[in-house]
Amino acid sequence: MVVLAIPNGGVPVALEVASALKADLGLVISRKIPLPLNPEAGFGAVADDGTIILNEEAVKRLGLSRQQIEYEASKVRAEIKQRSLLYKMDRPLVRVSDRTVIIIDDGLASGFTTMAAVQSVRHRRAKEVVVAVPAASAIALKQVERLADKVVTCAKGFMPKFYISDFYRHWHDLSDDEVIRYLKQWQMRHLL
Repeated sequence: MVVLAIPNGGVPVALEVASALKADLGLVISRKIPLPLNPEAGFGAVADDGTIILNEEAVKRLGLSRQQIEYEASKVRAEIKQRSLLYKMDRPLVRVSDRTVIIIDDGLASGFTTMAAVQSVRHRRAKEVVVAVPAASAIALKQVERLADKVVTCAKGFMPKFYISDFYRHWHDLSDDEVIRYLKQWQMRHLL
């Protein structure tokens, strides 16, 4: 069994799950593709293997051209490459082929980053893909359930504006330094 965290927020959650299951831990880096003039909103996501999932409804509504999509996606690919190098340290990639893979994030708001991660892991020939998140919007949950073999969540939100942070007592966006610190802690625990 393999647990793959979607950085940044999925890393601390995944560490706990991997420890409890005595599973291998790795990363699947997936990032939203931000809207050109509104970086908080997105119209899809890109995973570390190049997999792209688009919110076709948003693309159509916004009238985005293929060139605009590719331009924004290429910026995200560059960010993913940079993060991959930063987070890899001296760890080898975790093998996922013919294994059950649990993909973990801190929650599902739109679900697009997780859907890109699921497709990416499927390309790597995982035997089964499970998504586990502490909280999910009902809409995102339905979309992710179509791609994953199983989705597990503790809380489902039906509110019109869904914010993952609303489901946490203490919330902050993890920095890259915090992610690296978590990964080093994991590495130290499992080298002993």
